[in-house]
Amino acid sequence: MSNDEKKNGHVERNKALDAVKKKLLGKRLTYKEIYAVMDEIAKKRFDDVLTTYFTASGYSNGFDSKELYYLTKAMVETGEKLKFAGIVADKHSIGGLPGTRTTLIVVPIVAAAGFTIPKSSSRAITTPSGTADDMEILAPVELSVKRIYEVVKKTNGCIVWGGSFNIAPADDVIIKVEEPLLFESFDKIVVSIMAKKIAFGATHLVIDLPYGKTVKVHHIKDAELIKEKFHFLARKFNIKIRVLIHKTDEPVGRGIGPILETREALRVLQQKPNRPVDLEVRSINLAGRLLDLCLRDSPNSLQTYVAKTHGNAIGWATHILHSQQALTKMREIIKAQGGNPHIDSEKLSPGKYVFAMRAHKHGKIKSINSKNLTIITKILGAPGAKGAGIFLHKKLTEAVEKGEHLYTLYSENMYNLKEAKESLSHFQIVEL
Repeated sequence: MSNDEKKNGHVERNKALDAVKKKLLGKRLTYKEIYAVMDEIAKKRFDDVLTTYFTASGYSNGFDSKELYYLTKAMVETGEKLKFAGIVADKHSIGGLPGTRTTLIVVPIVAAAGFTIPKSSSRAITTPSGTADDMEILAPVELSVKRIYEVVKKTNGCIVWGGSFNIAPADDVIIKVEEPLLFESFDKIVVSIMAKKIAFGATHLVIDLPYGKTVKVHHIKDAELIKEKFHFLARKFNIKIRVLIHKTDEPVGRGIGPILETREALRVLQQKPNRPVDLEVRSINLAGRLLDLCLRDSPNSLQTYVAKTHGNAIGWATHILHSQQALTKMREIIKAQGGNPHIDSEKLSPGKYVFAMRAHKHGKIKSINSKNLTIITKILGAPGAKGAGIFLHKKLTEAVEKGEHLYTLYSENMYNLKEAKESLSHFQIVEL
């Protein structure tokens, strides 16, 4: 490294340090200041302490609209960017709701419809398993940029871990310092998602935004605020967006943890009789909304075909799923990413150490605590232990007889199972 390069490096580092101090005092940052911080984080020249200071400054003081734009732009510009031709579809959930694995269903539906949908997914942050953790059961998710282009060219889609290459790298470092607290600020959620979408070349995007008392966003007013922030950034980066807000009081589906979640998504794709219908309905709705967004910028001939043949985009998504075109497409994606395309949902078995919680009285399920579900599933070993998880035999408003199974804990070792069982008295999952 030349003396000039060293000098420039010191200048940029000092600029980044000054920016962190400034933000901690509640002051607004310029683009150059934010870029300097993102560059230091992306290149791992900031240690965890400095990164935490900057991240924490966003919790306490927040970012204004300009700073949100600057943060997103800087995250994108300090990493690699992918470029695909034409309409590039994408969907994302803000997370915080365990067991809701719609991506493994939505991506193959949209890809089977003929649209490009390269999906960059995260590992677990505030839930027991992320989409990347689940997809990893079916195929490798740590792909190079070259391999991603190859997979998408073959299949129209992919489901990969965004942290496996240099896409918005500062975001992945920040995620690691946030993980121990199981917490993300609303601004960070928006910036993190949008930076990855922009870096992946998305042009048409649907955001799934659940709210409820035991998930990330507790109140409708907060959900509306987050929606406005998504719309603001989408306008700045010329992305067509639809944000779907919905109240949720329980997971969609019954399986929590990598293998259990993946098994449920495959059951929906395979149209098995034991598939979770609520997961299927949510996935069709998301896929249909995304297809509708894409159709608006598609040739008139395709719009006419969909209207005449399927009625609307949700009808189209339903047909693609029920006719098993989505399953065929998912198998193509799994094969292209290096997995076994012939995998069957019933071959996916959770951990062998098991404990079934039984109902102590008759009644109906009054509440399911998603936060406690996450805590217990992590104690069981998820997401590192793919077989760790919880299966909910009963969900909200369902009748329960005394002695019936409420839920079952699965672990890959006896120690984790014992610890989880002992923790249930402190972290109640189900209320009768």
